[in-house]
Amino acid sequence: MSPIVARRANGTARIMSATVRCNGGRWHVSFTVEVERAERTPDRPQSVVGVDVGIKYLAMLSTGELVPNPRHLVAAQQRMRALGRTLSRKTGPDRRTGLRPSKRWERAAARLGRAHARVAHLRRDGLHKLTTRLARKHGTVVVEDLNVTGMLRNRRLARHIADAGFSEIRRQLAYKTSWNGGRLLVADRWYPSSKTCSGCGAVKAKLALHEREFTCEVCGLVIDRDRNASLNLAALAAEFDTAGSGPVAARGADRKTRVRGQVAVKREPGTATAGQTGTVLPQGRTIDRVLTKAH
Repeated sequence: MSPIVARRANGTARIMSATVRCNGGRWHVSFTVEVERAERTPDRPQSVVGVDVGIKYLAMLSTGELVPNPRHLVAAQQRMRALGRTLSRKTGPDRRTGLRPSKRWERAAARLGRAHARVAHLRRDGLHKLTTRLARKHGTVVVEDLNVTGMLRNRRLARHIADAGFSEIRRQLAYKTSWNGGRLLVADRWYPSSKTCSGCGAVKAKLALHEREFTCEVCGLVIDRDRNASLNLAALAAEFDTAGSGPVAARGADRKTRVRGQVAVKREPGTATAGQTGTVLPQGRTIDRVLTKAH
């Protein structure tokens, strides 16, 4: 038993189960423990940060910080292709004839498996460090409800989207904000964070993916589109806080904007409390309260 598990089990936690698995040639043991978690408070309880994830940069924060995208899969792609070609030249298993793989095939498969495991471990380590830092520092974190499954249908970007781990960022933030006494707010999937001007609130009808700068035709604001989106996400927190005490001045558009069959005119957000995940409603719909417990 590791010293960390032994220290936890010594009167402070109860081990419920243990799972043993082999990944990339290494054996891992995962313990499920029941422990009383002490109440914690973020370093800046009143701080609000909007997180806009992307491919060029892993995350753009409303504070102006750029989190670079390490692209672990792209960096290891050349080596993994070479290992895959080496594996294909070996005598592998054949279920139809019952042929067993050769020793060289097994060694080549193990090397390829270790390469894939290394990429997964690097990605997981980077995402955990990012989400832990955000959850411990800021009292409120605002993210988008992205349709990752639909985004993966883009053949040109699917590999980069999967390598970034958009869904994993949101999943980790959901429970880490709860652990640290903060809250996670999730903007609705149809909220036009990139099309909305963070200065005046006007909404563009169209904004192509290749347009990396947002130019407002109403107030003349010129800003990076990802930075603009993160500022709009951070601004949603104020509407969450006031949604339960009467009508909220929705950040809508001066003109109607078609968004996949919906009219983005006005948006009345829901409310959320600490330790829970709120959902901002799509524009053109109104509800008093929408709460989803963080898992």
